[in-house]
Amino acid sequence: MPNRPGFIISVLAALVAVFLLMPLIAVVPVSFTPARYLSVPTDEWSLRHYRSLIENPDWGRSVWLSLRIGLTSATLATAMALFFSLGIWMLRPRFAGVMMGVALLPMVAPPVVSALTLYFFLISLGGYTDVVAYDTFAGVVLAHSVMIVPFAVVLITVALSQVDRRIDLAARAMGAAIGTRIFRVILPNIRFGVMVAFFLTFMLSWEEIGVTIFVTSVNIATLPRMMWMGLRDNIDPAIAAISVVLIVLVVSAILLRTLFQAVARKRGEGKTT
Repeated sequence: MPNRPGFIISVLAALVAVFLLMPLIAVVPVSFTPARYLSVPTDEWSLRHYRSLIENPDWGRSVWLSLRIGLTSATLATAMALFFSLGIWMLRPRFAGVMMGVALLPMVAPPVVSALTLYFFLISLGGYTDVVAYDTFAGVVLAHSVMIVPFAVVLITVALSQVDRRIDLAARAMGAAIGTRIFRVILPNIRFGVMVAFFLTFMLSWEEIGVTIFVTSVNIATLPRMMWMGLRDNIDPAIAAISVVLIVLVVSAILLRTLFQAVARKRGEGKTT
């Protein structure tokens, strides 16, 4: 039987969890305020701000835009990180450490520096094309991809470090082409790391606000930018409502995943018995 934590440890863990969740819990009553400003309702509770999320098309457009930007940026960043990490792992170039440091530079550089660099870069590109430029969909995707690709590089590199290099050497000795070695030998062994990298980069792009503020103006309004604009202009309580909706979605996803894992575990135990 595994050792279970004692009563005191369980109580302390519960108190720490409640302390960490208090900011999220405090948002829930604020979202039901009938006032036009952020406040905790006293006598009357209202759904007016939840209705505004439905009635105001800007919120729906911002969610859809954030979803498209997140998926596109995560796909691009994961693909770039995958090819880069595979090149380092398979070729072992002399300056692999320097190349890895350059790839991870956006992760360690101050966000303001990266945002300013991307701002001037997209402004310069705007002189040659209107597609990838300041305040465009492709421009935001490019900026997000630059910021999130280091995280994908780290995850995929760690996944590759767990792969036995001898299986690639064996496939190469048997005459397998490089495409076969990558897609039939290596990728099946790191598919979980690639999926985690895609999910993480999507979440990072979804919540990105610092760089987005610098590289957008009026044409591109992602969900974090809409929330930031609401806080800056008039502290719209609809921000609390959309926050509660996002919290409910995340908690529901976690509960569903836990439920599926419990069901799979019971099925596994049933098969073993």
